[in-house]
This record gives sequence, structure tokens and C-alpha cells, in this order.
Amino acid sequence: MRIAFDVSPLSHRRTGIGNYIRGVLRGLMAAAGEEHEIVPFAPTSLRGKRLIEESLAGLPLDPRLAVLPFAHGWRTAWSRACRPPAERFLGSFDVLQYWDWMYPPQRGGVRATMIHDLVPLRFPEWVTGRTRRMHGAKYRNAARTCDVIFANCEFTADDVVERLGVPRERLRVAYPGVDPAFAPDGPQSELGRPYVLTVATLEPRKNLKTVLAAHELLRDELALALAGGAGWGDQPELTGEGVIPLGYVSDDELAGLYRGAAAFVFPSRFEGFGIPVIEAMASGVPTVVSSHPSLDEACGDAAVRVDPESPAAVAEGVREALADREELVRRGLEHARRFRWEATGRVFLESYATALRSLL
Repeated sequence: MRIAFDVSPLSHRRTGIGNYIRGVLRGLMAAAGEEHEIVPFAPTSLRGKRLIEESLAGLPLDPRLAVLPFAHGWRTAWSRACRPPAERFLGSFDVLQYWDWMYPPQRGGVRATMIHDLVPLRFPEWVTGRTRRMHGAKYRNAARTCDVIFANCEFTADDVVERLGVPRERLRVAYPGVDPAFAPDGPQSELGRPYVLTVATLEPRKNLKTVLAAHELLRDELALALAGGAGWGDQPELTGEGVIPLGYVSDDELAGLYRGAAAFVFPSRFEGFGIPVIEAMASGVPTVVSSHPSLDEACGDAAVRVDPESPAAVAEGVREALADREELVRRGLEHARRFRWEATGRVFLESYATALRSLL
């Protein structure tokens, strides 16, 4: 198969979705070997081109990157106009895989996309107007045109069936993997005193205000380190005794932060999956995670679950994690070993092959 693979979201600093896309590419290449060709492509800005190339560094790929001014506008116009087909730029292909930022037209072959979550539909107040419009158009196009829709967990797949009316047989669950950087052995960050770590873009659904309030109950025992870039909406005040704002950090820095943490806290109100949970577990850290069911598959039986709206519950969850650290770390490492990017890549490759056979 020749697989046209949209990498547009890698034109921004990588967070959850970008990490998933890069992980899928690595897993897909491992599963495909030399039998199949993968063609990454994107209309992007000059800065975006540099970031995409950084994300793809070390992978033997030849990306087709069209540098355009106002790249977002071009992607939107191309999607809405439904022409010209992607084959005009990429040549013929058997599969087109696109993501969140555009839905390129195509002349033939398998059409596939990924839905990470339905937050813009379920909780429109938690996203920007631009995100609502962009994702809403993508959801409608995917439900109408895609042969295969991937979801990152069963919870999200069920949500897509219920809210978008997509037949279950068109959906495939492709769990994320864990990057090898996230392991218990390696350098540990030291921040001057024991700390609890949380990792999240600063936006409403990540619920960082609850973490900050919980820290008020713990500050005599632990510092609070927050890793993640600015998002949108009311930004919490990352101040106060023992609060350590770290901003956006690289994977290598993040791995050291996980390993050095006394515990990891993830109080999100809603997730598609929750990749930081399994990263923390793979790094040998006891985890304290929101009790929302969207995080059940990321947690398994290896996390302390807490009410994400209760600072007292979060603080008590941290104390429980510290007291039961050895057992939680053992269960977390065992759970995290189930998530491998090569397995994710095999799901994508096998799903493409099955869909292609049905078109022939």
C-alpha cells in the first residue's frame, strides 16, 4: 500500500495529539517494514515546516511539505472546496489518513481519520470558537465519508457511535503507546524539595485550579510542579509557596520530571484517553487520576482515583499514593507495558488493508 499521511498537527509544539501522530508513524513504519510506502504531507507555514521536520527527525521518510502563507486558511479552503484532490499533489495512493485540522478531498482509495475525543461537541464552552468550527466540520465530514475512523479507546469509540451516528463496524480502537524515553531508569529531576507533578496545557478542562487548591492542603509536605504550555481561557495563577511553573518541556525533560516526582496528579474533567497517565506509570511514579470514566482505560487498576472537583479528595489521593507507593508503582509498570506504538501501528495497517480489500 501507498499511504498518504497528514502531519499538519506536527507544525505546532507537540502535546497529546502531536505525540500520538508521531507515535503512530513510528509504529506504522515498524509494522509496515519495507512492504508499504508512507508519504507524510502537510500544507504548512515556514515555522511549521521546521517543527514537522524536527518531529520526523530520525525517521526514514520523505515528507511533502507545501510552505504557504496563512496555512490554516489554505487548509480550511481546500477542505471546504473539495478540490483539487490530494492525488494532484501526492500522486496516486491507496490510503489517505487525515487528522483534526483539515479533511482533504481525494479521488479514490481508503479514506481514514482519527477522532481523539468529542470535547467540542460535548463541552463547547471548554474550547475556542475556532476549535468548535474546525472540529465540527471535520466530524461531519468523517461521519459522511470515511471508510475507517480510529479512536484511541473504547470510551471514545462508543461516544462517536452515539453522537455522530457512525456504524460501529467503521470504527477501530487504536490505543496509544509509550515512548521509550519514559522508563523508571534514567536521570531524575531535582527541584529542591519533594514534589507532586502535573502535566497539562493550561485550559479549562484540565482543571488545574483544583490541583492548586489541593496543593494548599499539601504545601507543608510537597511542592507542586506544573509542566505545560499556555492554552486558552482564564489562566490559573501559578503562584504561591511551593508552586513551580515549568512551562512547556521537552520529552527528555518530562521523563526526568516524572522519575523525580513523589507522585503524579492528573485531575482532568474529560479526556479522549490521557497519555500522561501511562507515561507517568511507565516512569515508575504512583498516579492520582480523575475518576471520570473517560480515563478508566488509561488507569486500569493502577491509579488512585479521585473526584476531580474536590481539592480535599485530590490531596487525600496524593497522601494515599505516597503511602501505597510500592504497590502502585508495581501495578503501574505492569499496566503501562500493554501500550506499545508498534501495536498501534499494526492496528492502523491492518485496518487500512481490510478497508482496501472491501473497495476492490
